[in-house]
Amino acid sequence: MKQHRAFTLIEILVVIGVIATIIGLIVPNFMGIRQRARDVKRKTELGEMKTALRLYYNDYGIYPANTAGLSIQGCGAAGDQVCDGSVCTDYDFAAGGGGCDTQYMKQWPDMDPGVDDGWTYTQKISGDDFCLATVMENPGDPDISSSVSKCSANCAAECTVANRNFCLCAD
Repeated sequence: MKQHRAFTLIEILVVIGVIATIIGLIVPNFMGIRQRARDVKRKTELGEMKTALRLYYNDYGIYPANTAGLSIQGCGAAGDQVCDGSVCTDYDFAAGGGGCDTQYMKQWPDMDPGVDDGWTYTQKISGDDFCLATVMENPGDPDISSSVSKCSANCAAECTVANRNFCLCAD
């Protein structure tokens, strides 16, 4: 008669310990991947806003003003109304003619729902510069410090590494 050898309690505990260690190392990395993906989306959307603002600047020779609530004031027939989607119902950022003749951006990014859209806009140097900023989830993102250094001359209040803000300015 053959005897079957069973696992000892020690062997089972060692296997469970190894599996738990592997899971402990892998799970935090997957959580970081989601943060980095959201940060990449934020940076991309801020880049799209920067492009729209440059197009507006090409048409009007000035970057749009901002209201006290940090809303962009560059919509409507003269390009001086708050851009909230009410001037031109199909676009969040459009101006000229009847208010919608030149479309700059269909919809503002919604980077962090419930947190002031997750981004801020401030006109600088009497309309010759601007600051766009958003808060990044990954404090180790190397783009944070490089964006802050590029825009720090005119955007010191909006772009601070302590707040982990990613900033874009007119360049």
